[in-house]
Amino acid sequence: MTIAPIHIIGGGLAGSEAAWQAAQAGVPVILHEMRGVRGTDAHKTDGLAELVCSNSFRSDDAETNAVGLIHAEMRLANSLIMACGDANQVPAGGALAVDRDGFSDAVTAALEAHPLVSIVREEVTSLPPEEWDQVIISTGPLTAPSLASAIAEHTGADALAFFDAIAPIVHFDSINMDVCWFQSRYDKVGPGGTGKDYINCPMDRTQYEAFITALLDGQKTEFKQWEGTPYFDGCLPIEVMAERGPETLRHGPMKPMGLTNAHNPTVKPYAVVQLRQDNALGTLYNMVGFQTKLKHGEQVRIFRTIPGLEQAEFARLGGLHRNTYINSPTLLDTSLQLKGRPGLRFAGQITGCEGYVESAAIGLLAGRFAAAARLGQQPSMPPVTTAFGALLNHITGGHIISDDEPGKRSFQPMNINFGLFPPLDPGTKLRPDGFEGRFRGKDKSIAKKKAMTARALADCRQWLSMKDRQAAE
Repeated sequence: MTIAPIHIIGGGLAGSEAAWQAAQAGVPVILHEMRGVRGTDAHKTDGLAELVCSNSFRSDDAETNAVGLIHAEMRLANSLIMACGDANQVPAGGALAVDRDGFSDAVTAALEAHPLVSIVREEVTSLPPEEWDQVIISTGPLTAPSLASAIAEHTGADALAFFDAIAPIVHFDSINMDVCWFQSRYDKVGPGGTGKDYINCPMDRTQYEAFITALLDGQKTEFKQWEGTPYFDGCLPIEVMAERGPETLRHGPMKPMGLTNAHNPTVKPYAVVQLRQDNALGTLYNMVGFQTKLKHGEQVRIFRTIPGLEQAEFARLGGLHRNTYINSPTLLDTSLQLKGRPGLRFAGQITGCEGYVESAAIGLLAGRFAAAARLGQQPSMPPVTTAFGALLNHITGGHIISDDEPGKRSFQPMNINFGLFPPLDPGTKLRPDGFEGRFRGKDKSIAKKKAMTARALADCRQWLSMKDRQAAE
């Protein structure tokens, strides 16, 4: 029986991985890539899976690092991106870095040689025709304007972001709650709220003035020429607000009004930094109004001067840059399928994930989901305890909608991190000798991460073996 092809638009890391996974499942693929016909402002070659920024896939530590964990899960799932990355590795300590040209050449060669993959060099300028009943759009953060406009027209003008104003996100368990406290401004109880929905970090006048000076003096990143200048009052970087006057932030995102320090009620804070819950698990909190163009190292240094954040661990640092992505939790179902058009899936950075391996991982899942649908099978969802499942859950529904800022986008791109995973089950033993009470500080944090990665890899192996059995049947 002839099997109709899956059409994949975009030959970056996500599209290449999706094509490989679908073809390996026995389903023909037509991979549409515009480079070769039309270039982009960032790419330099026509090769598939070209790395346009760093050549690093980041940490390869699968025991204590969430990025290393997703590497390991992708290897278990026979990822083309990981196989070509491993084959073209260059020295980088504990990270996996690759020879970018060798890596791209290897991915291109593997897909060109696959008997079920056809590569078509053409630009797709509109949503695919209805007869393409199984499609994956994986056009990345620099989606061509014509296709981006078509997506926006189909999904709604406010469903697609062209510039990404990002505030830093902090792991909850790294916040010092002996300094900070829970309280909503004026104890306001919003829909689903308790009146204690924000974490508040207090500053006295000296601390505030030092903080403003650090913001103004800190090193900033610059826009690339093709990005333009997307500043508007709704997402001004905090350092730009500080340039407007030393008191600007005190009357903006750092205003102390309506807040009483639970640890010292008689002393009114001069300024307050607020953090709001960012995911349904309550493991991540974002710094409200703190979108910034400070360089990443400067963000860590300066933001750790905020009382209560001295030991802050950041799941994501701030930024403001060109990044085309859809409002995935609203638009996509759990198999990355557009709710209003069955068979049309999205993958990679356009879905709201960040990073090379995260994009490839979502491509891997989209390719498997589309192949299952083409073969008449029900797509099998990875457990949320795995890196695959945790990232998928973030994209398709793990965010929090802000009740106090109606109409504001709450979903923003994210790298894989342990804050996206469900907590360990109560009673999980972190060390074999049973002396949990003697486990403190960094050692306990490392042990928790090892327990989470062990759980993830076990659950991933079980999920993949279940899929193999289903395919055999």
